Formats: sequence, C-alpha cells, structure tokens
Amino acid sequence: MKRENMIWSERKRNALGLPWTFTVYGLAEDRLFVKSGVLTVHEDEVRLYRILDLTLSRSLWQRMLGLGTIHVVSSDKTLKNFDITNIRRSADVMEQISELVEKERDRKRVASREFMGGGYDDDGQDDDGYDDDLNQ
Repeated sequence: MKRENMIWSERKRNALGLPWTFTVYGLAEDRLFVKSGVLTVHEDEVRLYRILDLTLSRSLWQRMLGLGTIHVVSSDKTLKNFDITNIRRSADVMEQISELVEKERDRKRVASREFMGGGYDDDGQDDDGYDDDLNQ
C-alpha cells in the first residue's frame, strides 16, 4: 500500500477501541486494501468495481466506543466477502467507499444485473410451476 495514493487508511482497533492490532485497511480511488500480520505480512486488495454490496453493523460496545464494522460483499476471487472491523467513523467510511465504487463502475462501464425470482424448485420447475425445458 503506497501512502501517497491513499484516500483513507486506518488500523483495525481492538475491543477497547485502541489501534493495537496488526491489520491495516486502505482505500485508494480504484482499490480497497487489507494488510495483516507481524512476521508474515499478507496484503490483499479488491478492485472497487468488484464490490457488490456494503453493510454497516455496530454493536452496543462499538457504538459506545465510536466504532463500527463494514461487511463487504465482492466478486473478487481471493477476498470474496470480508469485514472492515472496528473502525472509527464507520458510516462516513462506508459512504465514501460506496461513492467511489459507483464512480469506478461508471468509469469502467460495469453494470450489475440483479435477478429477481427465476429460481428453481427441487423438482426442476421454476417458481411459476411450469417446466421450462423445451426437450420434454
């Protein structure tokens, strides 16, 4: 993670709200980084256009300490779904990530498609009760 390209960077905080952990999150204009470890350092990134959904959760303890956790759902092969845990100003950070995701999706001309219904039952019929197999 190069500091000069970072829009936001913060260390994960422990249960007391202190930044005494070895996980650092970073946000650039096109990527979200997660770096963890002490002796063996593991650094991963997800391209912002691959982020599909963001959810914010704040337990009572987190609210008392001014912290929150952002759950990220992505289509990235290695990170998949992950949490940005115990960070300050979590609602502001989530909004910032969301805006950058939309901006990057527009820039890359990436469109997501959501499918409503269309699922199949155990008997091979779709939700409307009709079998759509044309070979029968």
